[in-house]
Amino acid sequence: MRLSLRLALGMALMLGATAATAEITLTDDKGRTVTLPQPARRIISLAPHVTELLFAAGAGEHVVGAVEYSNYPEAAKSIPRVGNNLQLDLERILALKPDLIVVWLHGNAQRQLDKLLRLGIPVFYNEPHRLGDITRSLEQFGRLSGTDAVALPAARAFAAREAELRARYAGRPPVRVFYQVWERPLMTINGNQLINDAIKLCGGQNVFADLKALVPPVSIEALLDADPEAIGTSIIDASKQNGLEIWKKWPRLTATARDNFFLIHADLISRHTPRILDGAQQMCEHLEAARAKRGRAK
Repeated sequence: MRLSLRLALGMALMLGATAATAEITLTDDKGRTVTLPQPARRIISLAPHVTELLFAAGAGEHVVGAVEYSNYPEAAKSIPRVGNNLQLDLERILALKPDLIVVWLHGNAQRQLDKLLRLGIPVFYNEPHRLGDITRSLEQFGRLSGTDAVALPAARAFAAREAELRARYAGRPPVRVFYQVWERPLMTINGNQLINDAIKLCGGQNVFADLKALVPPVSIEALLDADPEAIGTSIIDASKQNGLEIWKKWPRLTATARDNFFLIHADLISRHTPRILDGAQQMCEHLEAARAKRGRAK
């Protein structure tokens, strides 16, 4: 009995050691196959949302470098900086000896990334377009860093909360929404941008969802023709102008006539992280308030 027990324990230890060093192969959001000989232990994040996702997936202790504005959670603020989305410090990156670099697909300088790729450093591209992609990103980062024990429950919790919000709001009477990304030039989002998925989650309809560009410019005339029932944008500093004041010049605009303007902190609605559901919940509440005003509208 004792011999059998020893054999069983020995086999378990061997299997555990094998699992810990097993090769990891995943397909990133650029369609590339990325293979690691073992879970990454020195990760560099080249986007603030990637840093936040890595922490949410339990890999925060393995992040040795990050770009500017990687400010969540609190522990991320102390990580050494390796540049920003436009300009990377390649010497600093190499000095940190990463075994994995995680990149925002449309947010980093490709020429500099190409240099890193030529050096043979594994690069994993991340680009969520749907809320469900955040669930997948958490699972992938857990696999890449060997932190499945944290990442999988986090992914399940995110998916469950998304499903709950969708069940509560997605079937409500539609609200036509204009989401303003920038004031000058006037810019919005199309149907493939992540915020659009949050609008749909809340039972909203993006009035410019059919435009081709991910973040397209639009004219004031086009906005007036679309006549949205609600207009929203993101803010970083509540003490500054938010860019929506311009629409108060157009009293016949439905959103203006009913005072259906909403503001959501940029970190909660613009980052591709689990916190986007906090921003989405705020949006849902704003659209619900817009619905309630319909009965009072003349």
